[in-house]
Amino acid sequence: MTAKTFTTSLDVRWRDLDAFNHVNNGTYLSYLEEARIRWFAQVGEPWVTEEFAPVIASSTLNYREPVNYPAMLEVELFSERIGSTSVVVGHRIKGADGRIHCDGNVAVVWIDLKTGRPRPLPEGVRRASELLAG
Repeated sequence: MTAKTFTTSLDVRWRDLDAFNHVNNGTYLSYLEEARIRWFAQVGEPWVTEEFAPVIASSTLNYREPVNYPAMLEVELFSERIGSTSVVVGHRIKGADGRIHCDGNVAVVWIDLKTGRPRPLPEGVRRASELLAG
């Protein structure tokens, strides 16, 4: 487990719940998206422009324990692997008590918006990813 993480807090919203009165499994992807956007936004350099943008190539979510309403969650992100055009972002979604509700990773690839092909990582994203590498 890496000590270098980007951490952000998210409130569970009523609309996040499913018929079983806990957070719907698909909502976890939304939580991870919000955390990544917050991380990239604080990089201090463009991470998305009219020329390039990130896309999700794959995601792995291991559901460890349901999240019930109300709850405050901590989303921790860290770099598992940094490539020339992508970064694999590891994640843990934890409750206020520190228990892990979900973990796994998401592969994010930067593409050229004109060609749809992978392009080199933006320098700010590369530096931010290196800071969170184990």
